[in-house]
Amino acid sequence: MKKVLFFAIVLSVLTLAACNDEEAGGEDKITTDDVISAFNDAGLEAESPSEMTNEDYGIAPMKADEGVRFLIPALGEDSGGRVFTYSDESDLDEMKEHYDSMGEESAMLFSWTIKHKNVLVQINGDLEEDTYNEYKSALESIE
Repeated sequence: MKKVLFFAIVLSVLTLAACNDEEAGGEDKITTDDVISAFNDAGLEAESPSEMTNEDYGIAPMKADEGVRFLIPALGEDSGGRVFTYSDESDLDEMKEHYDSMGEESAMLFSWTIKHKNVLVQINGDLEEDTYNEYKSALESIE
């Protein structure tokens, strides 16, 4: 009887610990605001962030928890990038593959993509590679 009681207590403790780990994991999620702030803090252009509409997604899958467009004025009017957050990594990977495959099919459709934790950033392909690397570093600096 004591073994059964001991086993039940150990199982309860492990279950509670697992639940607490899941709740703590939610705090590790990066938000679109975190990303825009990291870009701005790094001295990078990420102006006029706005929530994405259905039209902004175009033919891309609409599976993000949140999507925000931002402008990079140096690239010209209405050019910039997008920040997506996901709770499901397979949805994030699907969206990254969507943008990457478009660029492989046509140089005209090329865009930069950066995956970090639960975030995908997609930036206009006209951005210079050195500047893209600065955006990548800023994103990856977010813990």
